[in-house]
Amino acid sequence: MHGAASIELPSWARVSPARIAHIERVTALLSQWAGQMQVAQAEATEWLDAGRWHDALRDAPEVELRSVVRDATMHAALLHGPAAAIRLRDDGEDREGVLTAIAHHTIGHAEWTRTGRALYMADYLEPGRPFARTERAFLAAQVPRDFSGVFREVVRDRLQWSIRERVELHPRTIELWNSIR
Repeated sequence: MHGAASIELPSWARVSPARIAHIERVTALLSQWAGQMQVAQAEATEWLDAGRWHDALRDAPEVELRSVVRDATMHAALLHGPAAAIRLRDDGEDREGVLTAIAHHTIGHAEWTRTGRALYMADYLEPGRPFARTERAFLAAQVPRDFSGVFREVVRDRLQWSIRERVELHPRTIELWNSIR
C-alpha cells in the first residue's frame, strides 16, 4: 500500500494498513504535544513531518532497503529509517532535524534536536503498542510538562528492554544514553 487518505506519504512509501494506523497514532501524539507545549509552527511542522515519514519504508523488502542504504552489515530491522531519510533527501528534503530524526528513530542519536526526541518518544509511547499501556499512557501525558524527563525515561525503558532481551546495544544508543544521564 502506498498511502492513505488521512496520512500523506511519499509515492515510494511501502506501508501496510497496520503501519498507517501506527503512523497516525504517532502523529496524533506529536500534534497533541506540540499544541500543549505551544511549539512554534516551524518546529511543530518538523515534528509532524518526521512522524508521517519515519516508517514510510518500514514494510519494504530488505533488498530494496539495502539498495538505498548500501550497507551490507546493518541489521535488517534498522534499515527503514536511514532508507527513508535518504529517499527524502533525494526528493529535496533538507531539514537536518527531520532527516536525523527519521534516520535514527529506532536506535537514537545523541545530537538530536527536539524533533528527534519527540519522534523517539511518540514512536514508543503511541497507544497502539500492546505492552505497559498504563505506564506508557502516563508518560505520554507528562511530555508537555517534563519533555526532558520523559525522554530520559523512554531511553531508559528501551535500554532496559534491550538488556533484558539480550539485544546488542547499538553504539549510537549508548552515546544517546551517555548524553542524557
